[in-house]
Amino acid sequence: MRKYYLDNIRWMTVVIVVIYHVLYMYNSEGIVGGLGQITDLKVQYYDVFMYLVYPWFMPVLFLVAGISSSLYLERHNGKEFAKSRTLKLLVPSTLGLFAFQFIQGYVSMSLGGAFTGLAEAGIPKFVVFLIMIAAGSGVLWFVHLLWLYSMLLLLIRKIEKGKLQKLASRTPLWMIALFFFPVWGAAQLLNAPIVSVYRCGFYLAFFFLGYYVFSREQVMEMLKKYAIALIIIASTLCIVFSVISFGSNYAEKPVNISALYVACAYIGSLAVLAGMARFGDFSNAFTQWMSRKSFGLYVFHYLGISSVALWIAKPGLAPAWACYGLSLIAGFVFGFVLYAVISRIPVYRWLVLGIKKERKAEKNV
Repeated sequence: MRKYYLDNIRWMTVVIVVIYHVLYMYNSEGIVGGLGQITDLKVQYYDVFMYLVYPWFMPVLFLVAGISSSLYLERHNGKEFAKSRTLKLLVPSTLGLFAFQFIQGYVSMSLGGAFTGLAEAGIPKFVVFLIMIAAGSGVLWFVHLLWLYSMLLLLIRKIEKGKLQKLASRTPLWMIALFFFPVWGAAQLLNAPIVSVYRCGFYLAFFFLGYYVFSREQVMEMLKKYAIALIIIASTLCIVFSVISFGSNYAEKPVNISALYVACAYIGSLAVLAGMARFGDFSNAFTQWMSRKSFGLYVFHYLGISSVALWIAKPGLAPAWACYGLSLIAGFVFGFVLYAVISRIPVYRWLVLGIKKERKAEKNV
Protein backbone atom coordinates (compact mmCIF):
# COMPACT_ATOMS: atom_id res chain seq x y z
CA MET A 1 0.00 0.00 0.00
CA ARG A 2 1.13 3.51 -0.76
CA LYS A 3 2.07 5.50 2.31
CA TYR A 4 -0.01 8.60 1.73
CA TYR A 5 1.40 10.37 4.75
CA LEU A 6 4.75 10.64 2.96
CA ASP A 7 3.08 12.38 0.02
CA ASN A 8 1.25 14.68 2.41
CA ILE A 9 4.41 15.53 4.33
CA ARG A 10 6.13 16.41 1.10
CA TRP A 11 3.56 18.79 -0.34
CA MET A 12 2.71 20.37 3.01
CA THR A 13 6.39 21.01 3.67
CA VAL A 14 6.81 22.59 0.24
CA VAL A 15 3.92 24.94 1.04
CA ILE A 16 5.72 25.91 4.26
CA VAL A 17 8.89 26.49 2.21
CA VAL A 18 7.00 28.91 -0.05
CA ILE A 19 5.70 30.90 2.93
CA TYR A 20 9.13 30.83 4.52
CA HIS A 21 10.79 32.21 1.38
CA VAL A 22 8.38 35.15 1.26
CA LEU A 23 9.36 36.15 4.80
CA TYR A 24 13.02 35.37 4.11
CA MET A 25 12.97 37.65 1.05
CA TYR A 26 12.01 40.68 3.17
CA ASN A 27 13.45 39.72 6.56
CA SER A 28 14.89 42.31 8.93
CA GLU A 29 17.15 39.91 10.85
CA GLY A 30 20.09 40.19 8.47
CA ILE A 31 19.63 36.78 6.84
CA VAL A 32 21.37 37.45 3.55
CA GLY A 33 20.18 36.31 0.14
CA GLY A 34 16.91 38.21 -0.29
CA LEU A 35 16.02 41.87 -0.77
CA GLY A 36 15.89 42.69 2.92
CA GLN A 37 13.49 44.77 5.01
CA ILE A 38 10.92 46.85 3.11
CA THR A 39 8.76 47.90 6.07
CA ASP A 40 9.22 50.77 8.52
CA LEU A 41 8.82 48.45 11.50
CA LYS A 42 11.52 48.54 14.17
CA VAL A 43 11.02 44.82 14.73
CA GLN A 44 9.29 42.45 12.33
CA TYR A 45 7.94 40.05 14.91
CA TYR A 46 6.29 37.88 12.27
CA ASP A 47 9.78 36.90 11.08
CA VAL A 48 9.70 34.49 14.01
CA PHE A 49 7.99 32.05 11.63
CA MET A 50 11.36 31.53 9.95
CA TYR A 51 12.94 30.53 13.25
CA LEU A 52 10.08 28.17 14.05
CA VAL A 53 10.32 26.17 10.82
CA TYR A 54 13.85 26.54 9.45
CA PRO A 55 15.56 23.95 11.66
CA TRP A 56 13.27 21.07 10.63
CA PHE A 57 11.59 21.61 7.26
CA MET A 58 14.51 20.53 5.08
CA PRO A 59 15.65 17.72 7.42
CA VAL A 60 12.16 16.21 7.25
CA LEU A 61 12.30 16.27 3.45
CA PHE A 62 15.59 14.35 3.52
CA LEU A 63 14.10 11.96 6.06
CA VAL A 64 11.14 11.33 3.76
CA ALA A 65 13.48 10.97 0.78
CA GLY A 66 15.38 8.25 2.63
CA ILE A 67 12.18 6.38 3.47
CA SER A 68 10.94 6.73 -0.10
CA SER A 69 14.24 5.42 -1.44
CA SER A 70 13.79 2.31 0.67
CA LEU A 71 10.26 1.80 -0.66
CA TYR A 72 11.46 2.23 -4.24
CA LEU A 73 14.31 -0.24 -3.82
CA GLU A 74 11.90 -2.86 -2.48
CA ARG A 75 10.41 -3.00 -5.99
CA HIS A 76 13.37 -2.03 -8.18
CA ASN A 77 17.03 -2.91 -8.46
CA GLY A 78 19.99 -0.60 -7.96
CA LYS A 79 20.41 0.11 -11.66
CA GLU A 80 16.81 1.24 -11.99
CA PHE A 81 17.18 3.39 -8.88
CA ALA A 82 20.30 5.08 -10.24
CA LYS A 83 18.63 5.72 -13.59
CA SER A 84 15.48 7.09 -11.98
CA ARG A 85 17.33 9.39 -9.60
CA THR A 86 19.68 10.65 -12.29
CA LEU A 87 16.75 11.51 -14.55
CA LYS A 88 14.68 13.10 -11.82
CA LEU A 89 17.43 14.83 -9.87
CA LEU A 90 20.73 15.23 -11.70
CA VAL A 91 19.43 16.29 -15.12
CA PRO A 92 17.23 19.18 -13.87
CA SER A 93 19.93 20.40 -11.48
CA THR A 94 22.66 20.49 -14.15
CA LEU A 95 21.32 20.73 -17.70
CA GLY A 96 18.25 22.47 -16.35
CA LEU A 97 20.41 25.38 -15.24
CA PHE A 98 21.27 26.15 -18.86
CA ALA A 99 17.77 25.40 -20.16
CA PHE A 100 15.75 27.48 -17.69
CA GLN A 101 17.20 28.16 -14.25
CA PHE A 102 19.66 30.77 -15.54
CA ILE A 103 16.61 33.07 -15.33
CA GLN A 104 16.62 32.58 -11.58
CA GLY A 105 20.33 33.33 -11.60
CA TYR A 106 19.71 36.63 -13.40
CA VAL A 107 16.96 37.66 -10.98
CA SER A 108 18.94 36.69 -7.88
CA MET A 109 22.08 38.48 -9.02
CA SER A 110 20.10 41.57 -10.02
CA LEU A 111 18.51 41.71 -6.57
CA GLY A 112 21.90 41.91 -4.92
CA GLY A 113 23.48 44.21 -7.50
CA ALA A 114 26.01 41.54 -8.40
CA PHE A 115 26.24 42.46 -12.08
CA THR A 116 27.37 46.00 -11.24
CA GLY A 117 29.97 44.75 -8.78
CA LEU A 118 31.38 42.18 -11.20
CA ALA A 119 31.55 44.72 -14.01
CA GLU A 120 33.41 47.21 -11.79
CA ALA A 121 35.83 44.43 -10.86
CA GLY A 122 36.57 43.83 -14.53
CA ILE A 123 35.27 40.27 -14.58
CA PRO A 124 34.93 39.00 -18.19
CA LYS A 125 31.36 38.70 -19.43
CA PHE A 126 31.75 34.99 -20.12
CA VAL A 127 32.75 34.41 -16.49
CA VAL A 128 29.80 36.54 -15.34
CA PHE A 129 27.54 34.35 -17.45
CA LEU A 130 28.87 31.21 -15.79
CA ILE A 131 28.36 32.77 -12.37
CA MET A 132 24.78 33.58 -13.35
CA ILE A 133 24.24 29.96 -14.41
CA ALA A 134 25.57 28.72 -11.08
CA ALA A 135 23.43 31.24 -9.19
CA GLY A 136 20.40 29.78 -10.93
CA SER A 137 20.67 26.60 -8.90
CA GLY A 138 18.77 28.33 -6.07
CA VAL A 139 16.50 25.83 -4.37
CA LEU A 140 18.01 23.00 -6.42
CA TRP A 141 20.72 22.56 -3.79
CA PHE A 142 18.31 20.06 -2.22
CA VAL A 143 18.22 18.11 -5.48
CA HIS A 144 22.03 18.16 -5.77
CA LEU A 145 22.52 16.66 -2.33
CA LEU A 146 19.73 14.14 -2.75
CA TRP A 147 21.31 12.75 -5.92
CA LEU A 148 24.71 12.46 -4.23
CA TYR A 149 23.17 10.71 -1.21
CA SER A 150 21.29 8.34 -3.50
CA MET A 151 24.46 7.30 -5.30
CA LEU A 152 26.28 6.89 -1.98
CA LEU A 153 23.39 4.73 -0.77
CA LEU A 154 23.85 2.33 -3.68
CA LEU A 155 27.51 1.93 -2.77
CA ILE A 156 26.77 1.27 0.91
CA ARG A 157 24.01 -1.21 0.04
CA LYS A 158 26.50 -3.27 -1.92
CA ILE A 159 28.74 -3.43 1.14
CA GLU A 160 26.19 -4.17 3.88
CA LYS A 161 23.81 -6.28 1.68
CA GLY A 162 20.62 -5.36 3.53
CA LYS A 163 21.80 -6.41 6.98
CA LEU A 164 21.48 -2.94 8.49
CA GLN A 165 17.81 -2.59 7.61
CA LYS A 166 17.00 -5.94 9.18
CA LEU A 167 18.86 -4.89 12.29
CA ALA A 168 17.14 -1.49 12.31
CA SER A 169 13.72 -3.15 12.41
CA ARG A 170 14.37 -3.87 16.07
CA THR A 171 15.44 -0.31 16.95
CA PRO A 172 14.07 0.55 20.44
CA LEU A 173 12.77 3.95 21.43
CA TRP A 174 15.75 4.73 23.64
CA MET A 175 18.09 4.24 20.67
CA ILE A 176 15.99 6.57 18.53
CA ALA A 177 16.50 9.17 21.26
CA LEU A 178 20.25 8.53 21.24
CA PHE A 179 20.41 9.09 17.48
CA PHE A 180 20.34 12.78 18.40
CA PHE A 181 24.06 12.62 19.20
CA PRO A 182 25.32 11.34 15.81
CA VAL A 183 23.00 13.86 14.14
CA TRP A 184 24.52 16.61 16.29
CA GLY A 185 27.98 15.37 15.36
CA ALA A 186 27.05 15.31 11.67
CA ALA A 187 25.91 18.94 11.97
CA GLN A 188 29.53 19.92 12.67
CA LEU A 189 30.88 18.22 9.52
CA LEU A 190 31.09 19.00 5.80
CA ASN A 191 29.45 22.42 5.98
CA ALA A 192 30.12 24.56 2.90
CA PRO A 193 31.98 27.76 3.89
CA ILE A 194 30.05 30.17 1.65
CA VAL A 195 26.78 28.56 0.55
CA SER A 196 25.50 27.59 3.98
CA VAL A 197 22.61 25.45 2.74
CA TYR A 198 25.07 22.77 1.63
CA ARG A 199 25.27 21.05 5.01
CA CYS A 200 26.41 17.75 3.58
CA GLY A 201 26.96 15.82 6.81
CA PHE A 202 23.85 17.11 8.58
CA TYR A 203 21.36 16.26 5.85
CA LEU A 204 23.14 12.99 5.07
CA ALA A 205 22.33 11.82 8.60
CA PHE A 206 18.61 12.42 8.05
CA PHE A 207 18.60 10.71 4.67
CA PHE A 208 20.24 7.56 5.99
CA LEU A 209 18.14 7.49 9.15
CA GLY A 210 15.12 7.63 6.88
CA TYR A 211 16.38 4.81 4.71
CA TYR A 212 17.67 2.45 7.39
CA VAL A 213 15.53 3.18 10.45
CA PHE A 214 12.28 5.01 9.78
CA SER A 215 11.43 3.03 6.66
CA ARG A 216 10.90 0.01 8.91
CA GLU A 217 7.24 -0.69 9.64
CA GLN A 218 7.95 -1.83 13.20
CA VAL A 219 9.77 1.39 14.01
CA MET A 220 7.02 3.59 12.60
CA GLU A 221 4.28 1.71 14.44
CA MET A 222 6.18 2.34 17.67
CA LEU A 223 6.82 5.98 16.82
CA LYS A 224 3.15 6.63 16.03
CA LYS A 225 2.26 5.81 19.62
CA TYR A 226 4.33 8.78 20.80
CA ALA A 227 3.17 11.22 18.10
CA ILE A 228 1.40 13.63 20.46
CA ALA A 229 4.29 13.66 22.94
CA LEU A 230 6.75 14.31 20.11
CA ILE A 231 4.62 17.16 18.76
CA ILE A 232 4.48 18.80 22.20
CA ILE A 233 8.23 18.40 22.79
CA ALA A 234 9.13 19.62 19.29
CA SER A 235 6.81 22.63 19.54
CA THR A 236 8.31 23.58 22.89
CA LEU A 237 11.86 23.26 21.59
CA CYS A 238 11.12 25.35 18.48
CA ILE A 239 9.48 28.08 20.54
CA VAL A 240 12.42 28.19 22.93
CA PHE A 241 14.86 28.27 19.99
CA SER A 242 12.91 31.10 18.36
CA VAL A 243 12.84 33.20 21.53
CA ILE A 244 16.53 32.70 22.22
CA SER A 245 17.75 33.08 18.64
CA PHE A 246 15.40 35.75 17.25
CA GLY A 247 17.45 38.47 15.60
CA SER A 248 20.50 36.27 15.01
CA ASN A 249 21.42 34.43 11.84
CA TYR A 250 19.91 30.98 12.27
CA ALA A 251 21.43 29.78 8.97
CA GLU A 252 25.05 30.27 10.00
CA LYS A 253 27.45 29.16 12.72
CA PRO A 254 27.32 29.03 15.68
CA VAL A 255 23.50 28.93 15.70
CA ASN A 256 22.96 26.19 13.12
CA ILE A 257 25.37 23.76 14.77
CA SER A 258 24.14 24.29 18.33
CA ALA A 259 22.57 21.51 20.36
CA LEU A 260 19.25 23.38 20.57
CA TYR A 261 19.09 23.89 16.79
CA VAL A 262 19.85 20.22 16.14
CA ALA A 263 17.28 19.16 18.73
CA CYS A 264 14.65 21.24 16.93
CA ALA A 265 15.68 19.67 13.64
CA TYR A 266 15.69 16.09 14.87
CA ILE A 267 12.73 16.07 17.25
CA GLY A 268 10.81 18.35 14.90
CA SER A 269 11.32 15.93 11.99
CA LEU A 270 10.26 12.96 14.11
CA ALA A 271 7.17 14.87 15.27
CA VAL A 272 6.13 15.59 11.70
CA LEU A 273 6.82 12.00 10.63
CA ALA A 274 5.00 10.39 13.57
CA GLY A 275 2.16 12.89 13.56
CA MET A 276 1.45 12.50 9.86
CA ALA A 277 1.80 8.71 10.02
CA ARG A 278 -0.83 8.68 12.76
CA PHE A 279 -3.17 11.45 11.67
CA GLY A 280 -2.30 12.25 8.04
CA ASP A 281 -2.22 8.92 6.26
CA PHE A 282 -5.13 9.64 3.90
CA SER A 283 -5.74 10.62 0.32
CA ASN A 284 -8.37 12.64 -1.50
CA ALA A 285 -8.62 14.57 -4.77
CA PHE A 286 -6.92 17.66 -3.32
CA THR A 287 -4.00 15.86 -1.65
CA GLN A 288 -3.42 13.81 -4.80
CA TRP A 289 -3.35 16.97 -6.92
CA MET A 290 -0.95 18.70 -4.54
CA SER A 291 1.27 15.63 -4.46
CA ARG A 292 1.52 15.64 -8.25
CA LYS A 293 2.37 19.34 -8.33
CA SER A 294 4.65 19.61 -5.31
CA PHE A 295 7.90 19.08 -7.21
CA GLY A 296 7.04 21.80 -9.70
CA LEU A 297 5.99 24.12 -6.88
CA TYR A 298 9.31 23.55 -5.18
CA VAL A 299 11.38 24.08 -8.33
CA PHE A 300 9.65 27.26 -9.59
CA HIS A 301 8.18 29.06 -6.59
CA TYR A 302 11.26 31.10 -5.73
CA LEU A 303 11.37 32.65 -9.20
CA GLY A 304 7.94 34.13 -8.60
CA ILE A 305 8.85 35.47 -5.17
CA SER A 306 12.17 36.96 -6.26
CA SER A 307 10.67 38.47 -9.45
CA VAL A 308 8.16 40.44 -7.41
CA ALA A 309 10.97 41.53 -5.11
CA LEU A 310 13.12 42.71 -8.02
CA TRP A 311 10.58 44.48 -10.19
CA ILE A 312 7.99 45.68 -7.69
CA ALA A 313 9.36 45.77 -4.13
CA LYS A 314 12.89 47.00 -4.87
CA PRO A 315 11.80 50.08 -6.87
CA GLY A 316 9.03 50.74 -4.34
CA LEU A 317 6.12 50.39 -6.78
CA ALA A 318 3.79 48.98 -4.11
CA PRO A 319 3.45 49.23 -0.33
CA ALA A 320 5.17 46.60 1.77
CA TRP A 321 1.99 44.67 2.61
CA ALA A 322 1.15 44.41 -1.10
CA CYS A 323 4.66 43.17 -1.91
CA TYR A 324 4.30 40.41 0.67
CA GLY A 325 0.92 39.41 -0.75
CA LEU A 326 2.04 39.57 -4.38
CA SER A 327 5.16 37.54 -3.58
CA LEU A 328 3.11 34.83 -1.91
CA ILE A 329 0.67 34.69 -4.83
CA ALA A 330 3.50 34.73 -7.37
CA GLY A 331 5.24 31.87 -5.58
CA PHE A 332 2.24 29.60 -6.05
CA VAL A 333 1.29 30.89 -9.52
CA PHE A 334 4.81 30.52 -10.92
CA GLY A 335 5.13 27.12 -9.28
CA PHE A 336 1.91 25.67 -10.64
CA VAL A 337 1.74 27.45 -14.01
CA LEU A 338 5.37 26.96 -15.05
CA TYR A 339 5.14 23.31 -14.07
CA ALA A 340 1.92 22.87 -16.06
CA VAL A 341 3.46 24.49 -19.15
CA ILE A 342 6.98 23.05 -19.09
CA SER A 343 5.85 19.53 -18.21
CA ARG A 344 3.96 19.46 -21.52
CA ILE A 345 6.88 20.43 -23.75
CA PRO A 346 8.80 17.40 -25.13
CA VAL A 347 12.58 17.38 -24.50
CA TYR A 348 12.41 20.66 -22.59
CA ARG A 349 10.52 18.96 -19.75
CA TRP A 350 13.31 16.37 -19.62
CA LEU A 351 15.92 19.12 -19.23
CA VAL A 352 14.08 21.19 -16.65
CA LEU A 353 11.99 18.66 -14.73
CA GLY A 354 13.45 15.25 -15.51
CA ILE A 355 10.24 14.11 -17.24
CA LYS A 356 11.16 11.83 -20.11
CA LYS A 357 7.78 11.12 -21.67
CA GLU A 358 4.21 12.09 -20.85
CA ARG A 359 3.53 13.51 -17.42
CA LYS A 360 2.81 11.03 -14.70
CA ALA A 361 1.99 11.35 -11.06
CA GLU A 362 5.31 11.67 -9.28
CA LYS A 363 6.47 8.65 -7.35
CA ASN A 364 7.99 8.89 -3.90
CA VAL A 365 11.35 10.59 -4.46
